[in-house]
Amino acid sequence: MATLGVALGLSDLHRHLDGSLRPATLRQLAAQQGVIVAEPFGFYTGMGLQAALDCFRTTLAVLQSPAAVRQVAAEICEDAAQEGVTTLEIRFAPQLHGGASLGAIVDAALEGIGGRAGLVLCGLYGEPPELLGQLVRAAQTRPGVVGLDLAGAPAPGHRYRLADYADVFQAAGQLGLGRTVHAGEGRPPAEIAVAIERLGAERIGHGCTVLHDPDVAALVVARGVTIEVNLTSNVHVGAIAAPAEHPLPQWIDAGIRACVCTDNTLMSHTSAPAEWALAQALPGMTLAKLAHLRLCGHKAAFQRQATAD
Repeated sequence: MATLGVALGLSDLHRHLDGSLRPATLRQLAAQQGVIVAEPFGFYTGMGLQAALDCFRTTLAVLQSPAAVRQVAAEICEDAAQEGVTTLEIRFAPQLHGGASLGAIVDAALEGIGGRAGLVLCGLYGEPPELLGQLVRAAQTRPGVVGLDLAGAPAPGHRYRLADYADVFQAAGQLGLGRTVHAGEGRPPAEIAVAIERLGAERIGHGCTVLHDPDVAALVVARGVTIEVNLTSNVHVGAIAAPAEHPLPQWIDAGIRACVCTDNTLMSHTSAPAEWALAQALPGMTLAKLAHLRLCGHKAAFQRQATAD
């Protein structure tokens, strides 16, 4: 089983385009556009989720053209291949990128990817469901788009709550798109249940609190949902105190499917092999569990399903 896992290579199903630029590319694009990059740049331990999300203001500032989006998408594919990643998905929120229409921004990302990865389009917590509907419509004629995500985090001032996105996520499923939701990232496990039961999520981003509620854990197992694990990122935002405290081995013991991902290679100064090394070092991890994780990552990749007209 372990040999099979190694032969498959690594997977990375949760890598954000605007958080995974090459450092040199960030500085190149910033110099061209007069954007100031703080030093040191990126995440740090215990910074909290909101501070982490604020870092994206800098990277988004340099990604306001199709050319920049195309370049970064291509470089992410090249970097992942060098890391030994053989199954890759890149995600981003095209509505945050200017210089062209939403469709043209999506096309730029797909051109950069060139068939080497699946593209997941992200809506953001708090955005109108109608905006996510635009993402679904953009995906309709672009088979390189394989999934829809709800990223970020809920905030007290948001008008729209997680359940308000149920209809648009159901529409995405009817189109054949995979569905994933950022949920339980240091927040109550109840939102994991809402993401699965109301939005039809087949994968959950982070899901750190899943074992805090036995009923939610049982739901994840029963539905065959895969949790996208991001160890370094979880430490940076304070969802877990240290990599060694992540309950991933206990998840596997409980029958939960999971896969190891990077989240943001630039922001968290990480790579797929680095995240895999952290997973290997977790207390209670075994070769059989590692092989299971690797296989889960490849099996959970979104495959665009054909639908009848």
